Amino acid sequence: MKLKKIKEQLQDALIENGLTEANVLQQETFSTIKSGADCIILSPEKSGKSTTIVINVIQQLAGSVEESPRALIIVEDKTKVLEMVELFAKYGKYTDLEVYGVHDKGDMDYDKNYISTGIDVLIGTPNKLSDMFTTAGYNVNRLKMFVLDDADPILKLRHETKIMRISNSIAKTQRIIFAEQLTERIEILAEKFLLEPYIFDMEEEEEDEEFDEEEELDEEEEDQTEEE
Repeated sequence: MKLKKIKEQLQDALIENGLTEANVLQQETFSTIKSGADCIILSPEKSGKSTTIVINVIQQLAGSVEESPRALIIVEDKTKVLEMVELFAKYGKYTDLEVYGVHDKGDMDYDKNYISTGIDVLIGTPNKLSDMFTTAGYNVNRLKMFVLDDADPILKLRHETKIMRISNSIAKTQRIIFAEQLTERIEILAEKFLLEPYIFDMEEEEEDEEFDEEEELDEEEEDQTEEE
Protein backbone atom coordinates (compact mmCIF):
# COMPACT_ATOMS: atom_id res chain seq x y z
CA MET A 1 0.00 0.00 0.00
CA LYS A 2 1.50 3.31 -1.08
CA LEU A 3 1.29 5.53 1.98
CA LYS A 4 4.11 7.86 3.04
CA LYS A 5 6.49 6.24 5.56
CA ILE A 6 4.09 3.40 6.39
CA LYS A 7 5.62 0.95 8.87
CA GLU A 8 6.99 -2.21 7.34
CA GLN A 9 5.16 -4.69 9.58
CA LEU A 10 1.87 -2.95 8.78
CA GLN A 11 2.66 -2.85 5.07
CA ASP A 12 3.43 -6.58 5.04
CA ALA A 13 0.12 -7.48 6.73
CA LEU A 14 -1.90 -5.25 4.39
CA ILE A 15 -0.34 -6.77 1.28
CA GLU A 16 -0.85 -10.27 2.67
CA ASN A 17 -4.57 -9.46 3.01
CA GLY A 18 -4.86 -8.05 -0.50
CA LEU A 19 -4.71 -4.34 0.36
CA THR A 20 -2.06 -3.25 -2.10
CA GLU A 21 -3.56 0.14 -3.00
CA ALA A 22 -4.80 2.79 -0.58
CA ASN A 23 -8.29 4.11 -1.35
CA VAL A 24 -9.06 7.84 -1.55
CA LEU A 25 -10.07 8.05 2.11
CA GLN A 26 -6.82 6.47 3.29
CA GLN A 27 -4.66 8.54 0.93
CA GLU A 28 -6.26 11.86 1.90
CA THR A 29 -6.23 11.38 5.68
CA PHE A 30 -3.09 9.34 6.41
CA SER A 31 -0.56 12.16 6.78
CA THR A 32 -2.87 14.40 8.82
CA ILE A 33 -3.83 11.62 11.23
CA LYS A 34 -0.17 10.64 11.54
CA SER A 35 0.63 14.25 12.49
CA GLY A 36 -1.49 13.92 15.63
CA ALA A 37 -4.06 16.58 14.69
CA ASP A 38 -7.70 16.36 15.70
CA CYS A 39 -9.96 15.47 12.73
CA ILE A 40 -13.53 15.14 11.55
CA ILE A 41 -13.63 12.62 8.72
CA LEU A 42 -16.85 12.39 6.70
CA SER A 43 -17.17 9.47 4.33
CA PRO A 44 -20.06 7.37 2.91
CA GLU A 45 -21.06 3.95 4.19
CA LYS A 46 -18.75 1.10 3.16
CA SER A 47 -15.95 3.48 2.16
CA GLY A 48 -13.40 1.86 4.47
CA LYS A 49 -13.70 3.99 7.63
CA SER A 50 -13.05 1.10 10.05
CA THR A 51 -10.07 -0.11 8.01
CA THR A 52 -8.72 3.44 7.95
CA ILE A 53 -8.97 3.62 11.75
CA VAL A 54 -7.16 0.30 12.20
CA ILE A 55 -4.39 1.20 9.74
CA ASN A 56 -3.72 4.52 11.45
CA VAL A 57 -3.80 3.16 14.99
CA ILE A 58 -1.33 0.41 14.07
CA GLN A 59 0.87 2.97 12.29
CA GLN A 60 0.93 5.16 15.42
CA LEU A 61 1.46 2.44 18.01
CA ALA A 62 3.44 -0.37 16.35
CA GLY A 63 7.02 -0.76 17.50
CA SER A 64 6.44 -0.33 21.23
CA VAL A 65 4.28 -2.00 23.86
CA GLU A 66 3.04 -0.53 27.13
CA GLU A 67 0.72 -1.66 29.91
CA SER A 68 -1.59 1.36 29.67
CA PRO A 69 -3.99 1.78 26.74
CA ARG A 70 -2.66 4.08 24.02
CA ALA A 71 -5.69 4.02 21.74
CA LEU A 72 -9.35 4.12 22.72
CA ILE A 73 -11.99 3.46 20.02
CA ILE A 74 -15.73 3.91 20.60
CA VAL A 75 -18.01 1.92 18.29
CA GLU A 76 -21.77 1.44 18.03
CA ASP A 77 -22.42 -2.10 19.27
CA LYS A 78 -21.10 -5.61 19.96
CA THR A 79 -21.01 -6.49 16.25
CA LYS A 80 -18.81 -3.46 15.51
CA VAL A 81 -16.54 -4.31 18.44
CA LEU A 82 -15.96 -7.84 17.15
CA GLU A 83 -15.45 -6.65 13.57
CA MET A 84 -12.80 -4.16 14.60
CA VAL A 85 -10.98 -6.63 16.84
CA GLU A 86 -10.84 -8.96 13.84
CA LEU A 87 -9.41 -6.20 11.62
CA PHE A 88 -6.66 -5.56 14.18
CA ALA A 89 -5.88 -9.29 14.26
CA LYS A 90 -5.40 -9.28 10.47
CA TYR A 91 -3.56 -6.01 9.93
CA GLY A 92 -1.64 -6.04 13.21
CA LYS A 93 -0.43 -9.60 12.71
CA TYR A 94 3.26 -8.64 12.62
CA THR A 95 3.11 -6.34 15.65
CA ASP A 96 2.99 -7.10 19.37
CA LEU A 97 -0.01 -4.85 19.97
CA GLU A 98 -2.49 -6.17 22.53
CA VAL A 99 -6.04 -5.34 21.42
CA TYR A 100 -9.15 -5.92 23.53
CA GLY A 101 -12.85 -5.27 22.90
CA VAL A 102 -15.64 -4.70 25.45
CA HIS A 103 -19.40 -4.48 24.91
CA ASP A 104 -22.66 -4.28 26.86
CA LYS A 105 -23.11 -8.08 27.05
CA GLY A 106 -19.62 -8.79 28.36
CA ASP A 107 -18.64 -9.66 31.95
CA MET A 108 -17.53 -6.47 33.71
CA ASP A 109 -15.21 -8.14 36.24
CA TYR A 110 -13.52 -10.26 33.57
CA ASP A 111 -13.05 -7.22 31.32
CA LYS A 112 -11.55 -5.14 34.13
CA ASN A 113 -9.16 -7.91 35.14
CA TYR A 114 -8.04 -8.46 31.56
CA ILE A 115 -7.41 -4.76 30.93
CA SER A 116 -5.44 -4.49 34.17
CA THR A 117 -2.93 -7.02 32.78
CA GLY A 118 -1.94 -4.49 30.12
CA ILE A 119 -3.34 -3.66 26.66
CA ASP A 120 -2.47 -1.22 23.88
CA VAL A 121 -5.85 -0.73 22.16
CA LEU A 122 -9.25 -0.72 23.86
CA ILE A 123 -12.37 -0.91 21.68
CA GLY A 124 -15.84 -0.62 23.18
CA THR A 125 -19.42 0.60 23.17
CA PRO A 126 -20.32 3.93 24.84
CA ASN A 127 -22.30 2.28 27.66
CA LYS A 128 -19.62 -0.24 28.58
CA LEU A 129 -16.70 2.17 28.36
CA SER A 130 -18.54 4.81 30.38
CA ASP A 131 -19.32 2.28 33.14
CA MET A 132 -15.74 1.03 33.16
CA PHE A 133 -14.17 4.49 33.31
CA THR A 134 -16.57 5.49 36.09
CA THR A 135 -15.88 2.46 38.30
CA ALA A 136 -12.21 1.74 37.56
CA GLY A 137 -9.25 4.11 37.67
CA TYR A 138 -7.51 3.40 34.38
CA ASN A 139 -4.25 5.13 33.61
CA VAL A 140 -4.99 7.15 30.48
CA ASN A 141 -1.91 9.39 30.68
CA ARG A 142 -0.30 7.45 27.82
CA LEU A 143 -3.34 7.61 25.54
CA LYS A 144 -2.34 8.83 22.07
CA MET A 145 -5.59 8.39 20.12
CA PHE A 146 -9.27 8.67 21.03
CA VAL A 147 -11.45 7.69 18.05
CA LEU A 148 -15.23 7.81 17.62
CA ASP A 149 -16.27 5.49 14.77
CA ASP A 150 -19.62 5.89 12.96
CA ALA A 151 -20.66 8.84 15.10
CA ASP A 152 -24.05 9.19 13.36
CA PRO A 153 -25.87 6.19 14.95
CA ILE A 154 -24.03 6.59 18.27
CA LEU A 155 -25.18 10.19 18.70
CA LYS A 156 -28.74 9.36 17.59
CA LEU A 157 -28.87 7.22 20.74
CA ARG A 158 -27.86 10.33 22.77
CA HIS A 159 -24.51 9.03 24.02
CA GLU A 160 -22.90 12.50 24.00
CA THR A 161 -22.76 12.75 27.80
CA LYS A 162 -21.03 9.38 28.14
CA ILE A 163 -18.53 10.24 25.41
CA MET A 164 -17.71 13.58 27.06
CA ARG A 165 -17.42 11.93 30.48
CA ILE A 166 -14.75 9.62 29.09
CA SER A 167 -13.06 12.43 27.16
CA ASN A 168 -12.92 14.70 30.22
CA SER A 169 -10.96 12.05 32.10
CA ILE A 170 -8.20 12.30 29.50
CA ALA A 171 -5.93 15.31 29.73
CA LYS A 172 -4.33 15.34 26.30
CA THR A 173 -4.73 13.08 23.26
CA GLN A 174 -5.54 13.15 19.56
CA ARG A 175 -9.32 13.01 19.05
CA ILE A 176 -10.91 11.89 15.77
CA ILE A 177 -14.57 11.65 14.73
CA PHE A 178 -15.58 9.42 11.79
CA ALA A 179 -19.09 9.88 10.38
CA GLU A 180 -21.10 9.81 7.18
CA GLN A 181 -22.46 13.36 7.43
CA LEU A 182 -21.79 16.47 9.48
CA THR A 183 -25.03 16.60 11.47
CA GLU A 184 -25.95 19.19 14.08
CA ARG A 185 -25.27 16.66 16.86
CA ILE A 186 -21.77 16.01 15.51
CA GLU A 187 -21.08 19.75 15.21
CA ILE A 188 -22.12 20.32 18.84
CA LEU A 189 -19.97 17.41 20.05
CA ALA A 190 -17.02 18.54 17.94
CA GLU A 191 -17.08 22.00 19.55
CA LYS A 192 -16.63 20.42 22.97
CA PHE A 193 -14.54 17.44 21.91
CA LEU A 194 -12.01 18.61 19.32
CA LEU A 195 -9.28 21.24 19.15
CA GLU A 196 -9.06 23.11 15.81
CA PRO A 197 -9.92 19.98 13.82
CA TYR A 198 -9.13 19.29 10.19
CA ILE A 199 -12.32 18.41 8.31
CA PHE A 200 -12.27 15.87 5.48
CA ASP A 201 -15.43 15.50 3.38
CA MET A 202 -14.87 12.63 0.96
CA GLU A 203 -18.11 13.24 -0.95
CA GLU A 204 -16.91 16.76 -1.76
CA GLU A 205 -13.52 15.30 -2.76
CA GLU A 206 -15.23 12.90 -5.18
CA GLU A 207 -17.40 15.69 -6.62
CA ASP A 208 -14.31 17.86 -7.18
CA GLU A 209 -12.53 14.98 -8.92
CA GLU A 210 -15.55 14.35 -11.18
CA PHE A 211 -15.70 18.08 -11.99
CA ASP A 212 -11.98 18.12 -12.86
CA GLU A 213 -12.41 15.07 -15.10
CA GLU A 214 -15.35 16.72 -16.89
CA GLU A 215 -13.29 19.89 -17.42
CA GLU A 216 -10.43 17.84 -18.88
CA LEU A 217 -12.83 16.07 -21.26
CA ASP A 218 -14.32 19.43 -22.33
CA GLU A 219 -10.84 20.82 -22.98
CA GLU A 220 -9.90 17.75 -25.03
CA GLU A 221 -13.07 18.10 -27.10
CA GLU A 222 -12.33 21.81 -27.69
CA ASP A 223 -8.77 21.00 -28.78
CA GLN A 224 -10.04 18.36 -31.22
CA THR A 225 -12.59 20.85 -32.64
CA GLU A 226 -9.91 23.49 -33.17
CA GLU A 227 -7.64 20.96 -34.91
CA GLU A 228 -10.47 20.03 -37.29
